Amino acid sequence: MAGTNEKGNFSAEIAQEVIDAALKSVERRDSPSEAETSITLEVESSETPSEAGEVSGEVSIEVPEAEASGPSPEVAQLSAELAEARKEVESLRAQLDFSQSESRKLMERLKGDHERTLRAAADLENFKKRAQKEKEEVQKFGSEKLLKDLLPVVDNLDRALEAATKSPDIVSFQKGVAMTRKSFEDALGRHGVKSFSAKGQVFDPRLHEAMQQVETADVPPGHVAFEMLRGYTLNERLVRPALVVVARAPAPPPEPPAPVASTTSEQQTGAIEAPEAGTSPAVSSETSHSAGGSQ
Repeated sequence: MAGTNEKGNFSAEIAQEVIDAALKSVERRDSPSEAETSITLEVESSETPSEAGEVSGEVSIEVPEAEASGPSPEVAQLSAELAEARKEVESLRAQLDFSQSESRKLMERLKGDHERTLRAAADLENFKKRAQKEKEEVQKFGSEKLLKDLLPVVDNLDRALEAATKSPDIVSFQKGVAMTRKSFEDALGRHGVKSFSAKGQVFDPRLHEAMQQVETADVPPGHVAFEMLRGYTLNERLVRPALVVVARAPAPPPEPPAPVASTTSEQQTGAIEAPEAGTSPAVSSETSHSAGGSQ
């Protein structure tokens, strides 16, 4: 605020809103008889005050002399409201700056998360393609190692057949086939395939498949009497159950019929077995009955 030599004049830098409010307040006053003094309010514009001959918006307001000695209550109230508004603006500006800073951080974090999500989705898609390709290769070439182990068995069978056509020695042929079979079992065993025998064991429906039952006393009832086909497992998992014949207890022999003891029947049987000469068994029987009756 800069004072002047004239009594009751002062200048202040205030906003246009305050000036408008002061003008309205002055217009509402109706006291033309009182002595008036002029108060010059200088409102500086955005231009620099150093420019010569330029004075930013100068407004002269005539107020009573009684009010020239100090600011009116309305101006003081407006000044207080202006100061409070400035504080509120500063607070809002600080909140806005903080919100913008946090929003920038959040956008950067979201951008990073989005990029990581895209990379993860691309990695997952590539993994699916590799897994599908590996699955197809396993289906096509998974038995390659087993076939390599079985090829020597086929070669041994070819040699055995060739030897059988050249030599009629059956014993040597049997030995060669037995050795080939042993090599075949060894090849299967290297891949987890094992055979098991069920003969003489208790019938187990999880490992055995019953073809029929026979009455025999060689093994207890409920045991395997004969083995038609051996069972096989792959890494302790059943591949084929053993086909077996289960024994059951033989039926007991039938009891002989009890003999019937009767005197009359024995006499009749004796008369039939030794009849008199020239007579039939029926006539002899009637003769003996009639002779007994006459006595």
